[in-house]
Amino acid sequence: MSIYSLIVLIHVIAAVVGLGASFAMPVVMKSAATAGQARYSLSLNSKIEIFAKVGSIILLITGFVMGILNTSLFTQVWYIASIAIFIGVQFIVAGIMPKKIKSMAEIIEKHKGDDIPPPYTKLNQELRPYNTILHTAAVVLIVLMSLKPF
Repeated sequence: MSIYSLIVLIHVIAAVVGLGASFAMPVVMKSAATAGQARYSLSLNSKIEIFAKVGSIILLITGFVMGILNTSLFTQVWYIASIAIFIGVQFIVAGIMPKKIKSMAEIIEKHKGDDIPPPYTKLNQELRPYNTILHTAAVVLIVLMSLKPF
């Protein structure tokens, strides 16, 4: 196995681990029916998020390493588009979503009772369009890297 093939293998494994975790996180977050379940969902989400973060970092590193090892990739539209999409969604992943999730955690920790407070529900609903964007971007990235259409 060549070094390049090994990097591709690591890249694919990171994609499965990182993207799989990313698809699971919204399911965990919206499944809570009580404040106790919401607290647990937030805790579980933070554990799942580790896989998404590590997978994303490895994807970025291995993606660039593949480009360094095979410089012709930097002339391929699918490769450049993949990097642009990946970096573009990081504003959502690293900027918008963590702030909303932190606010949700603060709301649920201060809340007395077992009902889910409306501000928590509102923030959780605000995450949906961002998750849709992220999941769509993930599918587009997979299609671009698999089919290399242009």
